[in-house]
Amino acid sequence: MAKPKDNPNYKVVAENRRARFDYAIEDDLECGIMLEGSEVKSLRQGSANIAESYATVDDGELWLINGYIAPYEQAKTFGHEERRRRKLLVSKKELARLWNETQRKGMTLVPLVLYFNHRGIAKIKIGIAKGKKTHDKRETAAKRDWNRQKQRLLKEHG
Repeated sequence: MAKPKDNPNYKVVAENRRARFDYAIEDDLECGIMLEGSEVKSLRQGSANIAESYATVDDGELWLINGYIAPYEQAKTFGHEERRRRKLLVSKKELARLWNETQRKGMTLVPLVLYFNHRGIAKIKIGIAKGKKTHDKRETAAKRDWNRQKQRLLKEHG
């Protein structure tokens, strides 16, 4: 996904940094998300958290569970529930693929990034992931440290 720097509409609202550490991401998918007006206003202010959330296929629909969007102060009477289930929008073909992937052992749907695209529409990137064991996490951390050290050495001697 290209990140247009000069586009005023493009804005990352929330990022799940732990996802790539806790899960091995095999594939990702951009989804639309059904929001209420006060939720969109709150997202524009940048107050959301998708770190503890996950996605699931339920009754032929894709849902974001436990995603937090802070209440919007100006919407007192027409506010929204902060941790409600939010419907994610994907094609039927993609939905069938996601359902098949999650039926395999150990696969889950993890939200990676919540953002506004170049047209100013709220989108969420979902990763099809497999949970990592503790030794896999240590291996990833060791690889990252080694790459960092390698870059440092190349910079000094290069």
